[in-house]
Amino acid sequence: MVHPLRQWSSVWFWGGLLVAGLFLIPVLVVLASVFTPRPEVWQHLLSTVLPEYITNTLILAAGVSIGVVVMGVATAWLVGVCEFPGRRFWEWALVLPFAAPAYVLAFAYAELLEVFGPVQRWLRQVTGWQVGQYWFPNIRSLPGAIVMFICVLYPYVYLLARVSFRQQSRALVEASRLLGHSPWGTFWRVALPLARPAVMAGLALALMETLADFGVVDYFGVPVLTTGIYRTWFNMGDRIAATQLSVCLLLFVFALMALELASRRQARYADKGSSELATRIVLKGQAAVAAWWTCALPVVIGFGIPGGVLVELAVRYRLETFDATFWESVRNTSLLASITAVLALAIALFLGYGQRLLGGGAVAWLSRLAAMGYAVPGSVIGVGILITLGWLDRTLGRMVVGGTVAALIFAYLVRYLALALGSVEAALARIAPELDEAARSLGHKPWSALVRVHVPLMAGTLVSAAILVFVDVVKELPATIIIRPFGFDTLAIRVYRYAQDSRLMEASGPALALVVVGMIPVLLLCRQIARESD
Repeated sequence: MVHPLRQWSSVWFWGGLLVAGLFLIPVLVVLASVFTPRPEVWQHLLSTVLPEYITNTLILAAGVSIGVVVMGVATAWLVGVCEFPGRRFWEWALVLPFAAPAYVLAFAYAELLEVFGPVQRWLRQVTGWQVGQYWFPNIRSLPGAIVMFICVLYPYVYLLARVSFRQQSRALVEASRLLGHSPWGTFWRVALPLARPAVMAGLALALMETLADFGVVDYFGVPVLTTGIYRTWFNMGDRIAATQLSVCLLLFVFALMALELASRRQARYADKGSSELATRIVLKGQAAVAAWWTCALPVVIGFGIPGGVLVELAVRYRLETFDATFWESVRNTSLLASITAVLALAIALFLGYGQRLLGGGAVAWLSRLAAMGYAVPGSVIGVGILITLGWLDRTLGRMVVGGTVAALIFAYLVRYLALALGSVEAALARIAPELDEAARSLGHKPWSALVRVHVPLMAGTLVSAAILVFVDVVKELPATIIIRPFGFDTLAIRVYRYAQDSRLMEASGPALALVVVGMIPVLLLCRQIARESD
């Protein structure tokens, strides 16, 4: 007798194969460009821009790595292990910089620190200096871009390291203290080595976001691989060169993925001792003040100051900021994000439930392949989709998908399916398998059981997953710039376009809207952190 689920296995296999195949096409198209015999392209790139692109990308990655690790580990250690006034507040407030996209931070600080910004105007008023008579750090530079990324990406390391520090057993920490180590020595010799897998995983995520960014490096005029792809395609009109630059960027991403996998393998060295949490180290006097300011500075620099700049601009120029085109951008952005979130949830439910029914196997592998797009920069996905759809339109003799909203939604699905899939898989894992058997014994087929049993039980998680996808689509810039239909503006595009034209008062409204939307998942995360610390 055939098992009742066997008849459904082909549905999930072929469906999973279709999804994985479609979602891998953009990446495979880019990788296939390596086999295009264009040695003159590489000779030109090597003799002109490629060394500068690679050098700046490496410097950017190194600078961000040092900054996010130092800031993330320091704050995670203080709120996870120590006790000082304000610790509970900073424990969740340190996540707030997640709300603002890095390019919004860049626009706000450019308005604040440039030659005719309020800081330098005040400096000239106080000193009597004139423009050119003094030195002031240039925010539109590679170091400036590094600082912007550190300010918004350190929470990746902070969140993972904080959990790791807090869950380390009391036995090991107390043993270190009995052996005569100070709290600082315990940190270096015991806590930090145990937290290394978590720190490396957070660092890999931060660097992937750095490599995927376009807005900051383009606005600051920093020539890296991401900006090189865009300029080579649209300014020089060289599709092959842009595609092969995308391969270089993919090599960086694959290296980071290997780094993250290596950090997971190192997790077997993690603490397996007592589950009793270590007693917090009580900080007093100057140590407590230093800890307070160490936690305050990242929040003030990464959220408070840029948020204040945007609010001030939006209030001062509210008529120019919230005009009819602003609301049109809000409508376009909401439409794209809503459709993408619904489709991503539907695909994630299909793949996740297939894994549950069939016990992994081929469907699990296909799900992983379909979710790979999250690790691929949006610029690479955009290039791959444009090439693919351009070939399709030429084959059919007319434009079918290329240059449409559908192409943009497809790019978002490729990029952000992993967010929905991870949430769905985690929610399904928490549902007892006995419920599946009970539903089948009552005559429900798999689809009926999913709709009537599993979806109601996962409702909260599904809403959270939809919010995550929605917010990431709202903030996405590189793929949107490359694929969007002509004249179709989103909030991110509107911020980018106005900022490029130095019209920051018009950009302030959309930028503030992006921060407000970004606050939604951050506030949910803050609520969870507050519950854990109770």
